[in-house]
Amino acid sequence: MYSLTVADHIMIAHSFRGEEFGPAQRVHGATFVVEAEFRAARLDGANLLVDIAAARVELRRILDGLDYRNLDEVPELAGQNTTTEFLCAHIHGLLSAALRDGKLGDGGRAVQSLKILLRESPLAWAAYEGAVA
Repeated sequence: MYSLTVADHIMIAHSFRGEEFGPAQRVHGATFVVEAEFRAARLDGANLLVDIAAARVELRRILDGLDYRNLDEVPELAGQNTTTEFLCAHIHGLLSAALRDGKLGDGGRAVQSLKILLRESPLAWAAYEGAVA
């Protein structure tokens, strides 16, 4: 299985609902390094898994919807605890749709799985990995 990873970062604000979140129930900020790892069993005719530049552009486009925003105010995330794990799955869904729609070129349509990893710090991160549905 081949893999290719691109990365970027976002800065967000949000709050959580539920006693288990303690002081994080108040609005607070986070900076995430976002990694998107594409996986496919074969390369395209040019020996690419996906075009790196196209992958970076599409990841940035998706992240622009979250970057420098209070996620509590983003309509598509309304009512959700936007935990690191939840955000991984959310970004996975958007990037999977971009792959299916051909936004990463023909090679992107051969991507079988995608892993989204968000690093909160050098000591803590979360990921969501799954098929490109």
